[in-house]
Amino acid sequence: MEFTLLWAALTGVSFAWLGVRLWRDGLPPKPFDVLLGAGVVGLITGRLAAMVIQGINPFSNPGQFILVRGGVHTGFASIGALAALIWLLRGRIRPMDALTPAALFALAGWHAGCVWRSACLGTASQLPWAWSQEGSAVTRHPVELYAAVGLAAAGLIIGRLPLKPLLRFGTGLGAAGAVRLVTEPMRHTITGGPVSWYVAAVLLGAATAIAGRVLEDRLERVST
Repeated sequence: MEFTLLWAALTGVSFAWLGVRLWRDGLPPKPFDVLLGAGVVGLITGRLAAMVIQGINPFSNPGQFILVRGGVHTGFASIGALAALIWLLRGRIRPMDALTPAALFALAGWHAGCVWRSACLGTASQLPWAWSQEGSAVTRHPVELYAAVGLAAAGLIIGRLPLKPLLRFGTGLGAAGAVRLVTEPMRHTITGGPVSWYVAAVLLGAATAIAGRVLEDRLERVST
């Protein structure tokens, strides 16, 4: 039985811990607990969704839940985590915005956890930093590390944005989708991956950021 998925999750937890210490402005009480709770719900939701899609009954095969080979469904994991975050924060916008950079850091840690799972590599590449799996002469893109770097960079940039309604949250959601969309062609996949989920994240993130700007303008008009 493989437990490397747990090590990947712990890497994401450590990155989340770092994120809530880098960006403290506007955070809710116990921000790490909130982020961790949302992440756990997301992982459970995504893992259960992956099992069901693969035809595995989670009730009759509970041991399959912790096996890394089945993976975690990205789309359902994101929905579960976002729903949990909204519920934990009681729908308050400012704390959700404030947590966005740390959430991106947590996602970066999850992808960096590919090192524990020996699952970093994607399509073949001759680039100087490409490497091969043990027993293979074919060098490949460390695509999961690309995603980790992209998400961490997005967190650093978005953490510098002003705390305006839905600006960080919308931009962060769009950035997360964009990073996965850009790196998806370098992943091993038969079906092309859940590209539609990433496109939806980019569009929804942009719409959310724009909606935040409209909301801010209306609040300013009301106040004046």
